Amino acid sequence: MQLIAEAYDLFKTVYGLDASAIAKIFEQWKTGDLDSYLIEITAAVLNKRDEKTGGALVDAILDEAEQKGTGRWTARNALDLGVPLTGITEAVYARALSAQRSLRAEAEKKLPSRRPPGRKLEPAEIDAIRDALYASKIIAYAQGFEQMTAASKEYGWNLRLGEVATIWRGGCIIRARFLDRIVEAYKTNEPVANLVLSDYFHDAVLKAEGAWRSVVRLAVEHGVAIPAFSSSLSYYDGLRRLRGPANLLQGLRDYFGAHTYRRLDAEGSFHTRWSQDGKEVTVK
Repeated sequence: MQLIAEAYDLFKTVYGLDASAIAKIFEQWKTGDLDSYLIEITAAVLNKRDEKTGGALVDAILDEAEQKGTGRWTARNALDLGVPLTGITEAVYARALSAQRSLRAEAEKKLPSRRPPGRKLEPAEIDAIRDALYASKIIAYAQGFEQMTAASKEYGWNLRLGEVATIWRGGCIIRARFLDRIVEAYKTNEPVANLVLSDYFHDAVLKAEGAWRSVVRLAVEHGVAIPAFSSSLSYYDGLRRLRGPANLLQGLRDYFGAHTYRRLDAEGSFHTRWSQDGKEVTVK
């Protein structure tokens, strides 16, 4: 839902589209890979007219998203399991920020946005946002299924994740054509370490990558907050790097807390006596 809201915000804020115009775009998306219950009802909500004002109902709804705790619980559990559930966690934070309306009102006055003038919406830009939404959705599901895989192992659940996707496909707010691809991914005898690495999703994110990056750049340029889009892209970039910057983090941890580190070229754990003689020692 957060990804859908961010796509809506881009159309509204960057291109100045009204609710009915955005609804037409979501109606078109119902016929493609994004076909889902949530895309369907997004179009319905955007098309709903307000009996009091005569305008779009969505424009009269207060921009504070409430929570019942499912997202918070999921994010806490992911932290406990050591799973980088960035998409859902950012969505929870976005709801928390939306609840701080008085603070946002004050900040809007003191930190005015200097957005570039509105852009004319081209068909290619609609396609780019669609592709970025689809790629980010893949990441969200990949992270979710990684969490379920970890939970199944940790708690001895023996989850059959292909069957889980089938159940959701049969009746759930996240039911979508997309779930068919997940069912297929889990039909093979090979374990699925991450859905992004399975053939269909691997090809889909590579195909969408250029559009994904262009949409994130567009949002940054126009001052539109897209925590779910951007965190999904950052996760994707971090996932496909064998060597990231955590070596520096571990070096810093060893300096201030003697937490030790491992080396690429030797077994065991090591500590550098940073503030003493600077020599490296092996730690048993």
